[in-house]
Amino acid sequence: MVFVKGGCFKMGDIFGEGDRHEKPVHEVCVDNFYIGKYEVTQREWVEIMGKNPSNSQYRDDCPVENVSWKDIRKYLVKLKKKTGKKYRLPTEAEWEYAARSGGKKELWAGTSNTVNLRAYAWFRDNSHKQTHPVGMKRPNELGIYDMSGNVQEWVYDAYDANYYQTSPDDNPKGVPYEPNIVRVYRGGSSLSDPWMLRTTNRARNKPYVKGPMLGFRLALSVQ
Repeated sequence: MVFVKGGCFKMGDIFGEGDRHEKPVHEVCVDNFYIGKYEVTQREWVEIMGKNPSNSQYRDDCPVENVSWKDIRKYLVKLKKKTGKKYRLPTEAEWEYAARSGGKKELWAGTSNTVNLRAYAWFRDNSHKQTHPVGMKRPNELGIYDMSGNVQEWVYDAYDANYYQTSPDDNPKGVPYEPNIVRVYRGGSSLSDPWMLRTTNRARNKPYVKGPMLGFRLALSVQ
């Protein structure tokens, strides 16, 4: 886990290249938290759940994928029993703050330079349409790997296209929980173009949906 010192930042479409649901840009503050240095791997999933659901199983240090938001909830319950720690998914605000190296103006996690993107991310142009072992590209300034590309990462929040208009300033967690409400995922994948890899890009699906490019990373509150 990487410690992320909390702070305030301008969340949303800071470069003016995004969709309507990335607007308006608004100030958000997050508390100190920990976030996974890497995406959760297939090995880590099997240690807790016993079976590997991933579509591509050629390396156990590749990120686990083909997991739904609801699958991850079950994983977190078992992980807590084993470790005694209250691991969770990062909120959407925490994810973006961490991806942008502590809220900096970064188009992708670690860089805003198109030429340098290949050094930081697995995506459509360099991945051969498959996931890769975590931590092989450069990390962002906080030392976090693969926040752009490799697999898309589920976050805690329920999705609302207009949420940025009403979001609270402090530690927003999305609209209230409902069992089958659409959930958010972030970061793009090995199949994505650079636009989808942007740190402000928002994607979403039903919480029971699985996919060969849907994974996650852990977060932990500071006690």
